[in-house]
Amino acid sequence: MAADLKGKVERQVEIKSDGDVFHQLFRYNPHHISTISPDNIHGVDLHEGDWGNHDSVITWNYTHDGKKKSTKVIVKTVNEETKTVTFNVIEGDLTDQYKDFKATVHVETKGASNTVTWTFEYEKLNAEVEDPNTLMDFIINVSKDIETHHLK
Repeated sequence: MAADLKGKVERQVEIKSDGDVFHQLFRYNPHHISTISPDNIHGVDLHEGDWGNHDSVITWNYTHDGKKKSTKVIVKTVNEETKTVTFNVIEGDLTDQYKDFKATVHVETKGASNTVTWTFEYEKLNAEVEDPNTLMDFIINVSKDIETHHLK
């Protein structure tokens, strides 16, 4: 039964902007995303640690599905070589639906072609909870806002 509650959603988006810049933004400067995508992200606050470091704790304030929400995460892994950052949700709106929720952003750079891959791994609190597909749509939209901003 519990296995049915676990899931994984993955989506890729190609970006024309610099993949290294995209990775650095999510690693060191997520608090700048609120100025890049203000309709989606309202603020990102550092609670513990330093920006970009493993075990740092940050809160994302955002609007998803027309509702203002907040989620506190811990930066679980940072890998410069693979340009990957993983956030584990520890508090906030997502914990109302998910027992466990992990979001990973991975950037692949290949010359002019860069790919951003978002992966959500989660365990729902119960079978009535939907898969986080609208949340994935939301984060893809934020990713596109970041690309547009960096292409200006």
